[in-house]
Amino acid sequence: MAATNRPNIRLREVIDAIGCTYEALARDVRRIAAENGEIIQTNKSAISHWVNGTRQPTGQTGHYLAEALSRRAGRTITLTEIGLRDPEATVPDDPDPVVTATGLGRADVERRRFLAMAAFTTAGVAMPLAYDHEVASRMLRARTGRSLVGAEDVEVVRQITAAFSTADERLGGGHGLTTVTAYLADTASPMLRARFPHDALRRAAFGAVAELAYLAGWKHHDLGQEGAAQRYYQVGYQLACEADPHGHAAWMMRALAHQALSLKQPHHCVALVEGALSRGLGHVDGQTEALLHITHARAFAAADERPAAARALLTAEDALLRDNGPQPSFSLVSGPAAGTVASHTARTLTDLADHVGTEQQHRDALVRWDPVKYKRVHALTYADLGDSLAAQARADEAVAAWGEALSLMDGMTSNRTCKAITSVRSTLAIYQRRKVPGAAELACRAREMLTRQSAR
Repeated sequence: MAATNRPNIRLREVIDAIGCTYEALARDVRRIAAENGEIIQTNKSAISHWVNGTRQPTGQTGHYLAEALSRRAGRTITLTEIGLRDPEATVPDDPDPVVTATGLGRADVERRRFLAMAAFTTAGVAMPLAYDHEVASRMLRARTGRSLVGAEDVEVVRQITAAFSTADERLGGGHGLTTVTAYLADTASPMLRARFPHDALRRAAFGAVAELAYLAGWKHHDLGQEGAAQRYYQVGYQLACEADPHGHAAWMMRALAHQALSLKQPHHCVALVEGALSRGLGHVDGQTEALLHITHARAFAAADERPAAARALLTAEDALLRDNGPQPSFSLVSGPAAGTVASHTARTLTDLADHVGTEQQHRDALVRWDPVKYKRVHALTYADLGDSLAAQARADEAVAAWGEALSLMDGMTSNRTCKAITSVRSTLAIYQRRKVPGAAELACRAREMLTRQSAR
């Protein structure tokens, strides 16, 4: 976007109203860029240039700036409000989730710039709390087409989603992303415009496409493309409301909270998970309920509400022991519930600085996950286990755990694995100076793996 050489009065007024320094704002912008997988060098001079109109934010930086201001203001601040024009039109703000899902998938296939530039927003986390499902449902039913969809059509969508979910765990989010989103745009979403022989099949179709949208979002999340991931999770929630406004919708609310917690942005997460629990309790099996409760525990821990986090951990364990029905496909996608509860208990205990408990939960998770089917989970768990061992000053064991992680990560196209490798390098540098056995060799392996990943 070309500079206007005129002061950006709107931007200056918003910054003045919030009352933050240019240096603090620049720091926020850099952090939000990092959340979205981009390293930028914005400093207080850049902010000054933007306010004075001598330069304009380039690439995605304007979106990061708007999000930084939104977080400080406690409300959504748009590009228009701060005098910056959105450089490219986005997916139409259509209340019809079928239109949105088709548009997102098509934008992915065509590598449209706006989707690549989409930024994760804390305001977007709370989207389900204000969503009016009844309005969207009436519109969806009014737009029914003439073709007839059968049970086999829906089953094929489920089979394709399952196949790519399996590949995703072994090869990373970058494997098959374009294929998944093309199928979403060209086949799965248009199917929802058809007629169905009965309402149960219609709900099943919306549920199947919601799961496919979730997979697309998960793949973007694994690649560090958090803005795009959030868009897919939001439309997945909208579709899930049409399929099952209780269990499935609750699960998609959990997905949005899970993403925010992974980015260490707990805003709205407690309220969102409590909303999910109010929808889901009494409508889901014990395994799925346990997964909702463990996310509740993580949200409490991230908000430093320790007693509430401890209670939610116990509630999750109790729900896990209750065998009261089959686990639905939408929650089975995250793998065995016992393994997921152990993994997220470990992350909760990490936030509570209980490194011994964290270690034990990671070890329990490794036992509960199939190492072949869930290769990436094992890799990331070994990386986290190494972190908990390092926090206990058990350097030799930490190096061994990180070595296992790197062996499993080799060949994956995953930003999360890259982040895990990067995070251990500073500790390995200390271990090298202390002559910890194996540290130098592991540091060399980590450097080579990151080089190979960046070349892909």
